[in-house]
Amino acid sequence: MKQTTPSADRNMDVVRDRLVDLIPKEARDLLEISSGTGQHGAHCAPVMQNLRWWPTEHDAARMTSIAAYVADCSSGNFMAAQQLDVMDEDWPTAVQPETADVILNINMIHITPWAACAGLLKGSGHKLAAGGLLILYGPFRQRDVETVSSNEAFDVWLKDQNTDYGLRYLEDVAEEAAKHNLLLTAVEAVPANNLMVVFKRNDA
Repeated sequence: MKQTTPSADRNMDVVRDRLVDLIPKEARDLLEISSGTGQHGAHCAPVMQNLRWWPTEHDAARMTSIAAYVADCSSGNFMAAQQLDVMDEDWPTAVQPETADVILNINMIHITPWAACAGLLKGSGHKLAAGGLLILYGPFRQRDVETVSSNEAFDVWLKDQNTDYGLRYLEDVAEEAAKHNLLLTAVEAVPANNLMVVFKRNDA
């Protein structure tokens, strides 16, 4: 059964339009980590026919939702969902494709423990092809930028749910990413006080 979330309803067009601009035309495989309901893949894959869009998810109920979206997607490039926990050491070899040109993660790292963010970055460093892109979307803190009041309130709410949750400092994410040959190449403000953040695998 298909599920929906208000945040995906709001940001699907923004995500789609930015990905069309950011992803090289020669890219062939996009691996989405923590695909949630499956709405983003269903919305974006049909307009990105050069790509195979591979969704993953840890939650079983969300896997069912993704499967429903895949079944209704006629473009043929929205692939079957794969179960994945980014904190598993072997996840880069546990899912298809063998290597990814793009890894996409939307609205995950602030609602999971830091270990999940670290696992995402480590795994992406192994999974991406040389020159491949890791694209993150969501709310961040930045040490030289004042956090808007709505994001401050959101951060308080997240920590009330779980003390390991909360908005991550972009600088901390970039420092962790650099350990895995992922270099920050672009930061773009997008609506609703979110950022689209791009890292590139650098094997120099």
